[in-house]
Amino acid sequence: MPARSWASILVRFSPGTDAPSSLRTRTIDVRVSVVPPGVVHRWDGSGTSLASGRTLRSVTDTTVEKTPATRTAVEFWFDPTCPWAWMTSRWVGEVEQHRDLDVTWHVMSLFVLNEHNEDMPAAYKEASERNQVYSRLVTAARLRRGQEVVKPLYDALGEQIHHRQQQDPQQVVPAVLDQLGLEADLADAAWTDEVDAAMRESHRDGIERVGQDVGTPVIAVDGVAFFGPVISPAPKGQQALDLWDGVVAAARYPGFFELKRSRTTGPVFDTVED
Repeated sequence: MPARSWASILVRFSPGTDAPSSLRTRTIDVRVSVVPPGVVHRWDGSGTSLASGRTLRSVTDTTVEKTPATRTAVEFWFDPTCPWAWMTSRWVGEVEQHRDLDVTWHVMSLFVLNEHNEDMPAAYKEASERNQVYSRLVTAARLRRGQEVVKPLYDALGEQIHHRQQQDPQQVVPAVLDQLGLEADLADAAWTDEVDAAMRESHRDGIERVGQDVGTPVIAVDGVAFFGPVISPAPKGQQALDLWDGVVAAARYPGFFELKRSRTTGPVFDTVED
């Protein structure tokens, strides 16, 4: 976990608010932390919304509402070892199934981010330096195979690192290269500085859009960039779309900078069968 402050953004719009019509949803049975468990926000017990009279839907429902099809350019910067970036990437992948997103995936590096941070614990700095192999590997594969290899390689690395809890790069790197049918000699670049210039340029491109005092992931939507959101577990269905619409709407307001609360849970991963 990077020794940086994390910010999580969650904005929800309900029928009857002043939110733009394109961002309104009919999902209003959102349970909030300020009411007792089991109490549903904005519900009179009749199964309808107080705001609109529409029927409530279970918060676990994964059905989605259709919106006009417009292509949205999205860029996503990740360090393969960051569990929070992994969670956010799974959310973006869920949104991508229901919205017309053109997502471009880029590496960044927690080591590069913190290499001049003298307050960083030695153990963390050593671990992040060691884990550079993964950002280097993705960079080397992109330079040889093109942009289209980045997401599959990130997915394969994430499965090994986060779901299967494989901690040894000497085991992870050859495993993912074999899984994807990529050249074994790409591993050579992972343990050298051969592609560091390109890796650092990718990192710089992302971090300069949001500032040095954040971490990973960095997301840009139609050119508007922000850090996060930090979420766990990754929402699915309509919840994923509601979160997406809220986060993007907040980020597009020029004067919006931060919305944060303390984390009460760690990353909750979907299970992977062996």
